[in-house]
Amino acid sequence: VRSMQTFATIRLSLSQDHCHYRGYVEDVEGSSAAMSICSGLRGVLRMGNSSYGIEPLASSSDFQHLVYRLEDVVSEPLVCGTPHIETPSEQDNIQSDTHGQPVSHYLRRKRAVLHQTHYVELLLVVDSERVSKRLESILTSCNIQMYIELNIRVVLVGLDIWANGNPISTEGSAGEVLSRFVQWREKELVPRRRHDSAQLILKKSFGGTAGMAFVSTVCSRSHGGGINFTNNNIPSFASIVAHELGHNLGMNHDDGRNCHCGVSSCIMNSGATGSRNFSSCSADDFEKMILHTGGSCLLNIPRPEEAYSAPYCGNKLVDVGEECDCGSDKECEKDPCCEAKTCKLKSGAQCAYGVCCKSCQFLPGGSVCRASNDECDLTEYCNGSSALCQSDVFKQNGHPCKEDKAFCYNGKCQHYDGQCQAIFGPKAKAAPEVCFKDVNSKGDRFGNCGYQNYGYKKCESKNAKCGKLQCENVQTVTVFGIEPSIIQTPIAGTKCWGVDFLLGSDVPDPGMVNEGTKCDDNKVCLNYDCQSADVLNYDCDVQKKCHGHGVCNSNKNCHCDNGWAPPNCEAKGYGGSVDSGPTWNDKDTSTRDGLLVFFLLVLPLIVLGLFVFFRRNELQRRFCRRKRSQGYEANSRPQTNATRGPPPPRANPNAIVKDGVSFIHTFTINVVLAYAILEKFANKNNSSFFWKQYFESPNSHLYQWSIL
Repeated sequence: VRSMQTFATIRLSLSQDHCHYRGYVEDVEGSSAAMSICSGLRGVLRMGNSSYGIEPLASSSDFQHLVYRLEDVVSEPLVCGTPHIETPSEQDNIQSDTHGQPVSHYLRRKRAVLHQTHYVELLLVVDSERVSKRLESILTSCNIQMYIELNIRVVLVGLDIWANGNPISTEGSAGEVLSRFVQWREKELVPRRRHDSAQLILKKSFGGTAGMAFVSTVCSRSHGGGINFTNNNIPSFASIVAHELGHNLGMNHDDGRNCHCGVSSCIMNSGATGSRNFSSCSADDFEKMILHTGGSCLLNIPRPEEAYSAPYCGNKLVDVGEECDCGSDKECEKDPCCEAKTCKLKSGAQCAYGVCCKSCQFLPGGSVCRASNDECDLTEYCNGSSALCQSDVFKQNGHPCKEDKAFCYNGKCQHYDGQCQAIFGPKAKAAPEVCFKDVNSKGDRFGNCGYQNYGYKKCESKNAKCGKLQCENVQTVTVFGIEPSIIQTPIAGTKCWGVDFLLGSDVPDPGMVNEGTKCDDNKVCLNYDCQSADVLNYDCDVQKKCHGHGVCNSNKNCHCDNGWAPPNCEAKGYGGSVDSGPTWNDKDTSTRDGLLVFFLLVLPLIVLGLFVFFRRNELQRRFCRRKRSQGYEANSRPQTNATRGPPPPRANPNAIVKDGVSFIHTFTINVVLAYAILEKFANKNNSSFFWKQYFESPNSHLYQWSIL
């Protein structure tokens, strides 16, 4: 593929079964290209600090194309509907570190901290089939041009087209549409297909609003989404999608912050500028989200059959028929496991990627690949035959936690004290109920139960504990990257503390009570409403289903305590569930075999040697006595007249040996018995399969001790 005139040659991985490509501009370091040849040539070139778009001229009859600088595009002013967040002075520190250096240097520092590639499994929803024709172009541009700098891969795992009418109303404000969309997503999309974020693409517009999304919710079942409003310019619209997805990934607006991206405006500016570059502030925001909230879902590498894209070797995604994909030839030079040309594993390699892959080999079964990060979360383990970690599971929603004072909800134990401590420090705690009822009855930014009809909603008395969070014993504010407005309300002799993070009504406010919080006996907060906990559909009887030795996970399977085996925790075993992977390495017998050799061969020989050493004098006397007795019988003549008493009893030359063998036999049995007992306790009452296998035999002298 040739570019026009001065743009040199664009190297692309050509394939005949799709029309979207990525590449770079020859001899231009740091350049990139994302192109589509579907019905003409469309795409984006990036060289240095300049970006160029190319697309067919609609009025041309001889296939002429237009090449233009994206910075020169003039269109209707659009802004992001997600309100801007003021940030603390730490951004000034970031600026002092990065001033005078290219943003790529700062991003490399970020990648040194976040060295793992993160994968966003994106599901797109469109309200018109006509829009879908451009989606892959949008995603190609969004993925290659923008997120690659942050070591993020955006993978389309699903496409939902509302061809037969919209299942939700798109009337009202952008915030109301966003709220309806994420509720529909949680109910309809999440059960159907695993994904990290869903973006709704609408043909209609809401005045000057380009899009809207929730912040730092990429792994949330209830708020992981955003809405985007289309225009006819693919590069510009790709920037909008990247911007709203950036909000899900924890990125705030760059406005008013000391941010650098190498060009005049960056992707996360509040205005829809069409920029292709993330700023240093965006990199910092993403890093903080990963470090503070985990972002564990971003470590799930999409399976080949899940990716909604045309496969080809070199796209750094393992497609159907591939064993690995290390990218370009240059990128593959650093990969010891994958063949660049064939996307097959090198000889001797079992894997090339994944948290359960190390040095091209599978980690042994039982290796922790995703540790529990909450009382309501569950640990996952490598299975020993796959490079991928098991899917993330947690305790079933509604499971009691915090000594029956709270409920588990989406892997977190939701309770007021914990939320107060997350915002106001470790000594903070929930304020008395009177604070919730008084403050949340106001219906203003500091006390409300959400937003409706373009205004704040007052809380009814029964729902007051599901509105703005009220705390006491406040000393500090610990939420990172956000500088909230704080209000202190003296009520009934106590000081009620609340916050407003200035995120607006369309963004989940950390100052609101979390969904899933226990607001009364057998009641839970959902959508600012204190309602029956039956809505969580918790139906696990741990005594009957898990025999009292485990809990139910989010797939409604038993996760067994250590010492009991899945699936029903009835038999002895090593804990875990059918979803978690094995909690122990059943293939590693080196320790077992070593102990066998030591206790049954080495130790008896040592004991025999010590026995001989300490009884050496007696052995020597008996041996010499035997020699003297034999010499006397051979050389003496019978004396007829002499009177001689009976000779001394003949010494038994095997007596000492028999004594030693008897001692060793008894000692060995005692050692085996002691070790087996220790092994049993070490495995916390697990069945001693090891001893049964080796000693449970009718002919074994140890049979009586084999079953512990």
